[in-house]
Amino acid sequence: MKNAEQVTFGGSGLDRAGEIRSNPQALAEAAAHPDARAIVFWRGKPLISPERPAGLIRLGMDHAILQDAAEAPILLGREEGGPTFAVDISAWAPSDLDESTLGGFLDPSEQRHPALPEWMVFAELRRIMTWLSPRDAELAASGKAVFEWHKSHRFCACCGAKSQLSHGGWQRSCPSCGASHFPRTDPVVIMLITHGNSVLVGRSPGWPQGMYSLLAGFVEPGETLEAAVRREVFEEAGVQVGEVGYLASQPWPFPASLMFGCWGHATSKDITIDPVEIEDARWITREEMMAISNGQHPEIMPARKGAIAHFLIERWLQDTLD
Repeated sequence: MKNAEQVTFGGSGLDRAGEIRSNPQALAEAAAHPDARAIVFWRGKPLISPERPAGLIRLGMDHAILQDAAEAPILLGREEGGPTFAVDISAWAPSDLDESTLGGFLDPSEQRHPALPEWMVFAELRRIMTWLSPRDAELAASGKAVFEWHKSHRFCACCGAKSQLSHGGWQRSCPSCGASHFPRTDPVVIMLITHGNSVLVGRSPGWPQGMYSLLAGFVEPGETLEAAVRREVFEEAGVQVGEVGYLASQPWPFPASLMFGCWGHATSKDITIDPVEIEDARWITREEMMAISNGQHPEIMPARKGAIAHFLIERWLQDTLD
């Protein structure tokens, strides 16, 4: 698919400096570099300048708020100005924190650290992802995904001992049995299934009212992408799919998936949903989808901008999927 890497989180050609991750001296020198900078996260939210186009804030490695970090920084790579790290200060607790606003499908809250200027805020990445440059989006996605992995894999899967961050944040090592553990990325298929002039969409129970998107699901062990597309569509909507092809991919750090955008031609049209999987599914004509994309449909909202579903639907409407 032409221009596939224009998808949000599609990459910017970042030099990830993988060759120094296993070298403690080189990592220490990178962190001590006078031009080294830190991108700061709090509970998965990056520190940004919220004026559009938004930008990640890069702080010096000796900034006082980095003292709130519970673990060593993660090396994200080299930018033109020098090494760039990610630092998690989730141990800090805002004095006016409203826990009820956190962790929702779309968290609108912003947090301000007293040691930083008022205009710097921690904001939910899903809400601001389309405001970022390709470079900032790549850095934010990488940092958030790796921190999510560290948070959920603190103990060795082999012996149960507490593991330690190592290799610039891209590995956890067990001091007890010596096992090494690496960040995981879960493969997910998301599919543009068509039948004639219509596309198949569905919604999950927890989504905002009226929001529909393309069907999606995790790839199972021993399964190809094509088989996963057919299985997921049949399980969720009862629709049979014939020919399947690949279109584009997108890292999706919520918490750590790699979305494989695929197309498929349906060989049946009757829908029978699995209510355990989804709340509703329906066929939408091209004309209806154009109205939805323009915000002119009385019932249905489109997939959020920045998601690969939105990216694929827009290109289907423009006949630019090839």
